[in-house]
Amino acid sequence: MMMNPVLASAAYAPAPGPPPGVFGNVPGYENMAGGGFLPPPLPLQPLAPVGPPPNQQEWSIPCISEEVAREAFKDYASSNCCYSNSPAEDGVITSLEPHNTYRYRLETFTESRSTDWAHKPHKGEAADFYTQPAPQPWQVQVTPPEMFTNHTQELPVPYTSTIKDCHTCKASGTTQCDPCNGVGSKECYVCHGTGKTETGDCGRCNAGRESCSSCNGQGTEDCETCEGRRQLMTFIQLKVEWTNHLEDFLAQQGGSLTAKELSSVTGKELFKGAQNLVYPLLGFPDPAIAQASERMVQEHQAQYLQTSRILQQRQTVELIPVAKVGYKWKGDAHCYYVAGNELHVTADYPDTCCCVIL
Repeated sequence: MMMNPVLASAAYAPAPGPPPGVFGNVPGYENMAGGGFLPPPLPLQPLAPVGPPPNQQEWSIPCISEEVAREAFKDYASSNCCYSNSPAEDGVITSLEPHNTYRYRLETFTESRSTDWAHKPHKGEAADFYTQPAPQPWQVQVTPPEMFTNHTQELPVPYTSTIKDCHTCKASGTTQCDPCNGVGSKECYVCHGTGKTETGDCGRCNAGRESCSSCNGQGTEDCETCEGRRQLMTFIQLKVEWTNHLEDFLAQQGGSLTAKELSSVTGKELFKGAQNLVYPLLGFPDPAIAQASERMVQEHQAQYLQTSRILQQRQTVELIPVAKVGYKWKGDAHCYYVAGNELHVTADYPDTCCCVIL
């Protein structure tokens, strides 16, 4: 269905209400204008997985070496001006424990639609109401953005536009100037309306008043709603929202890092699959991932199919390398964690100071 190019490219605002006698006359929109989400088309059925998951032996990452662990710790210490280099330089590594972590991620990319009345100044365009039947909201053709990216688009529904008098200015094209309250002049800011200064008569104004610069002394301004054109083009506005709903689940192998601490690191991608509706990862070597996948897939499909259309789902599994490094410094035992391909360090650093910048 083709759009009216003039309407499609114009900026417009929500209208205070439908034109009298028009709202109920747009077939299919009797109860749709008002900002509510519209029921989506019937959903697709999820597809079963094409094949079994890869062998568990392939899904392993060796623990980092002492040299890599020490260099990561040195970089961590040197990046903070309040940390002494001594623990990282002189500490003796006593243990290296792998605590690799599976991260399961489910993304559900949805499209939702809602309608409301909107308007823009009428600039001579012909109204198209009743020239053809208006398409239903989910029949209006739009171009979706790149998959799994958030985006919002607003556009007029074809064949719903009408022309009406401006409700703000009552079709006069002008409204009272607010700065001068419609008088056309304001109190002089130099003499504060007295017409006098310490040196004599005020040289800026006439008897304490000066012409209002906002309205050039007219007392009225062009109506902002219709831009002085007296009439508005009103139409049903369709709002299309594409949203990527992302949820993570961590299955840690004895580690103590939080999801927030691991949110900025990456690992080895073990599995990635996208379909209109995905099927849970049944038979995954880690039962916690299999259970989380089944639960999250069911919850996403049950929740988002109620108010939107699921365009695509994507699920991935990463194995994030995590090493717990034990070390001794000045006779005391300490530890830190090195995580991800980025070798991100998390530590309770034992030798800090307070920096004061003058």
